[in-house]
Amino acid sequence: MKTEILKLLRETDGYVSGQELCEHFQVSRTAVWKVINQLKEEGYQIEAVRNRGYHLLEAADVMTEAELESRMKGQWAGRNLVYYQETDSTNDRGKKLAEDGCPHGTLVVADCQNAGKGRRGRNWTSPSGEAVYMSLVLRPEILPSCASMVTLVAAMAVAEGIRQVTGLDPMIKWPNDIVVNGKKICGILTEMSAEMDCIHYVVIGIGINVNQKEFPEDIRDKATSLLLEKKESLSRSEIAAAVMESFEEFYSRYEKTGDLTLLMEDYNRMLVNTGKEVLIMAPSGNYSGTSQGIDRNGELLVQMDDGSVRRVISGEVSVRGIYGYV
Repeated sequence: MKTEILKLLRETDGYVSGQELCEHFQVSRTAVWKVINQLKEEGYQIEAVRNRGYHLLEAADVMTEAELESRMKGQWAGRNLVYYQETDSTNDRGKKLAEDGCPHGTLVVADCQNAGKGRRGRNWTSPSGEAVYMSLVLRPEILPSCASMVTLVAAMAVAEGIRQVTGLDPMIKWPNDIVVNGKKICGILTEMSAEMDCIHYVVIGIGINVNQKEFPEDIRDKATSLLLEKKESLSRSEIAAAVMESFEEFYSRYEKTGDLTLLMEDYNRMLVNTGKEVLIMAPSGNYSGTSQGIDRNGELLVQMDDGSVRRVISGEVSVRGIYGYV
């Protein structure tokens, strides 16, 4: 009931009377009063006026199960929600839930992680109250060789979700880093369980820098947060919900063809490297060329000085701008 009351307060322009809440949810005034007090304890500013009712004022950045559920608007992505105030890693929790049979679209969210994971086994600093830490469990009917494309779909969803909430213009650094004004604002880590010809599940871990005010000196020139770029604190729950809603839209297009044919144009529009000279750092040796965007398989097309085009496969290389991170 807490989720439903919170959603009703948020969607109502003005006051909602206690009697209206009682009749709507078929509960006593005492039950409504208890829920309102619980919401206040969680950080919501709720004005109570005699003979008028309750009014939700501008809320602080609250990250709770009820807040997240009240924000979700999609059909399946995030509708089955598992929330932790603190956990080791949302990806590890997602994998365990997937092994136990959780449904497609299950979303694991934590206020903080004590063992967050980045690429190549790196630790991901995950303090409380600052960022979005979430992992989405998928059960796609695709070949394991196509799974990397889902990561690009997630990158598009993050960029679009952030754009809708903040009005900023996030871009993608191929394949799945999200940048704002040339600095990284989000990392995505995809893990899966599969056999030779089928996927059991895919877990997409997403970490978005939202309300950090500063970063360690060694990454200060490469990382930023939405707060630093927007100059105001933002709701992590609202951003998480917007990303899930965007993910549903992009993923439905991906499912129609099993590749990125219907997403290439949008992805390349979001790609910060398009038309720019990039440095490809590969195990066989580094080389440079001009980024031409992606093909339908999500491979980066790089035009060489002699006019030939190389296809770069994600996971095998690192791409940087010639003169910096992007």
